[in-house]
Amino acid sequence: MSDCIFCSIAAGESPSLRVAESDLAMAFLDVNPATRGHSLVIPKRHADDIWDLSPEDGAAVWSLVQETAAKLRSKLSPDGMTLFQANRRAGWQDVFHFHVHVVPRWKSDPLIRPWESVPVDRSELDHVAAILK
Repeated sequence: MSDCIFCSIAAGESPSLRVAESDLAMAFLDVNPATRGHSLVIPKRHADDIWDLSPEDGAAVWSLVQETAAKLRSKLSPDGMTLFQANRRAGWQDVFHFHVHVVPRWKSDPLIRPWESVPVDRSELDHVAAILK
């Protein structure tokens, strides 16, 4: 897509600091990082979101996510790692080219969980499970 910044990065038309790359995917440092080393992994071919992503590109992205996480762990020695992937505006997506955030985590970093885990009534779970069957 001509107006997609991530397509432009994948094509080498916009600058990026690449972390890793394969034939179908690439990883680069986020210019607005949540923590040191925060990277984005994208398919080189445009896909708006998870529903637009081909299985082949999805597999390539996931493989590169694992490679990127291993590199960040090896080089930066974080205490943990958070993966984040958002779809559409309601899902907090802000760049409409599928991407996975690979965020190194340290015990003292400023990030907080976006929601609190609270148990739900079992009948609600049963209801949702029945819908999904």
